[in-house]
Amino acid sequence: MSIPFRLQVLVASLLFLTSAPIGAVDAPASKRFELDDLARIVRLSSPRISPDGKSIALVVTRADLEKNKWVSELDLVDVATGERRILTRERKGVGHPRWSPSGDRLAFLALDGAEKEAKAQIWVLPMAGGEATKVTNSATGVQHFAWRPDGKAFAYAAEDERPNKAEIERGNDLFEVGNDNLFVTEAPMPVHVWLVPAGGGEARRLTSGPWSLPEVLPPSPPSSPLSWSPDGKLLAFVRVETPHSGDSDRSTVRILDVESGESRALTGKTLLEGFPVFSPDGSKLSYWCPRDRDLNNVNDIHVTSVAEGGEGRNLTKPIDRCLYASVWTPDGKALIVGGNDGTRVSLWLAPLDAPARRLELGDVHPAWSFFVDVSVGPDASLTFVGSEPNRPAELWHMVSASARPRRLTDFGAEIAGRDLGKVEAFTWQGPDGWKEDGVVVLPPGLAPGTKALGPKAPGPKAPGPKAPLVLLIHGGPQAASTRGFSAPAQLFAAQGWVVFSPNYRGSDNLGNAYQRAIFNDAGDGPGRDVLSGVDALVERGFVDPERIAVSGWSYGGYMTAWLIGHDRRWKAAVAGAAVTDLADQYCFADFNVQMRYAMKGMASPFSPEGDALYRAQSPITFARNAKTPTLILTNTGDFRVPHTQSFKLYHALKGAGVETSFVAIPVGGHFPGDPLRAREVYRRWIAWLEPRLK
Repeated sequence: MSIPFRLQVLVASLLFLTSAPIGAVDAPASKRFELDDLARIVRLSSPRISPDGKSIALVVTRADLEKNKWVSELDLVDVATGERRILTRERKGVGHPRWSPSGDRLAFLALDGAEKEAKAQIWVLPMAGGEATKVTNSATGVQHFAWRPDGKAFAYAAEDERPNKAEIERGNDLFEVGNDNLFVTEAPMPVHVWLVPAGGGEARRLTSGPWSLPEVLPPSPPSSPLSWSPDGKLLAFVRVETPHSGDSDRSTVRILDVESGESRALTGKTLLEGFPVFSPDGSKLSYWCPRDRDLNNVNDIHVTSVAEGGEGRNLTKPIDRCLYASVWTPDGKALIVGGNDGTRVSLWLAPLDAPARRLELGDVHPAWSFFVDVSVGPDASLTFVGSEPNRPAELWHMVSASARPRRLTDFGAEIAGRDLGKVEAFTWQGPDGWKEDGVVVLPPGLAPGTKALGPKAPGPKAPGPKAPLVLLIHGGPQAASTRGFSAPAQLFAAQGWVVFSPNYRGSDNLGNAYQRAIFNDAGDGPGRDVLSGVDALVERGFVDPERIAVSGWSYGGYMTAWLIGHDRRWKAAVAGAAVTDLADQYCFADFNVQMRYAMKGMASPFSPEGDALYRAQSPITFARNAKTPTLILTNTGDFRVPHTQSFKLYHALKGAGVETSFVAIPVGGHFPGDPLRAREVYRRWIAWLEPRLK
């Protein structure tokens, strides 16, 4: 489930992408994708083009299995040759690289201090040679920063110190709870803006008060950045009225006069604004806002006048996709925007005075996690991290928005050399008039040149062996399954299973109408979408209808819990971090009371009308109907989907006499963040399904 909780009709002929039986062939020389390969996948993030356009700074993260952690470094990649140079070694928590305006320095965040007391600080590395120097000494740590256009200072965001720290240390640590998550152990403090010289020195506070800059927990977009006007006199930021996570919808774009410290609202509205960025000439500002300020709708990019203010113009409404990227082109005449688009992740060039144009990316899918991180150089070149269906993430570069992407790195060569499952798009006619889609990963071993999906051949179903089917349902629900590389799907396909990742109403890949169709219908409509996709896939003739399992994490866990209470076809189920009780989400999750946006009348579960709505849309209400052997998985400290919901599902299934196992992971976060626990989650997932799909 994403934050915030945001719950499109396409009339076209029903098209599938191929059809043939699965045929066994001799085992290939290369081995299949396996559990140990999870730790061999190199994670890439935060690519940034240098001001001269010749190199790209990149965060590279690898698994350290001995210490059970992920270790990051900063690399420099030459655009012309792809040659790579490591810039940092053994710096903990390194990330957020940002070039100085002249390109002579690279700033980044890294931890400083003893283990438990270490805080993220700004460091600056001279590109001509020498060691990085620490710029800040923030007692609470720097969350993010931005170079001033003259390169002489940084604006940065940091949480306020607690005024009663000494009293807290003596045990006077009681605090008042607001709209906070279940695991809150102290009052949240506001985040404010500071200014510090680029060479280090005393920092100056620029903002203060009980309000806060946004602070978010993953999986979510990063916190809204700070953006300087080109003359260095103004800062754009986002103000949230309280630091309590459930109040994060009360967010507005503000313009700060750095000299005077005075700020003003940009649009005059009071809700759901984020990610302000000044245009290159400083006259305009782009920002994010859900359409009609309704969290059920797609995220649009607006452009308005800095001097005149107001909501401005919705630049991306004609694209009709939920967008999570907005980067100005150097001439200030357009924005690069991006988001899920059918079964792919797309980028568009969105001019201010002409229709948007989808960029030709081939089979490359920019990385997406409620954010698409694209860097645009001063020469209008682009860089991003992206994957292909059978290759994990690499660094890609485009000399212009009209060029095709070129791969600069080869981190995924070993994984790409595995005998991987074939990844195909699948479309079907769903209920209520929806044309729907999803992704199918076929087990390795297909006869060369054969496909499993496509225009359905006339006559009887395809003969030949039938494979088990495993549903791997995406979370969100505002997300989508796309044809980019999926390690879990490849892992399951390597077991000999067909893996089906259906998109369903509420997914963010087919337009506003489809996305908001989940409003006040969290389970029934999406559930029928998934079942219709399963029926359509079974109809192709290569799936064994007697060996089907359903699984997913987060909202995928919600759909799993919902489907086992509404259908008996499943041989097994795995419900990871499953939302089972929407009232618990309202009370205990990090976004908590924002659940009201998903309900008719903005109802709470404690109003007479809201009580019935929440119960009717909660899987726990129907758990007594379940008969499917179910594995339940959750982190004990999950702030997004608190473990209370897994406990409820466990007891409900046990009480109904269902074969059930409940495995808890003793860590915080929405999914295990270390490589060994992540591997163990998938090991148990497979071990639960394997004997039941034989």
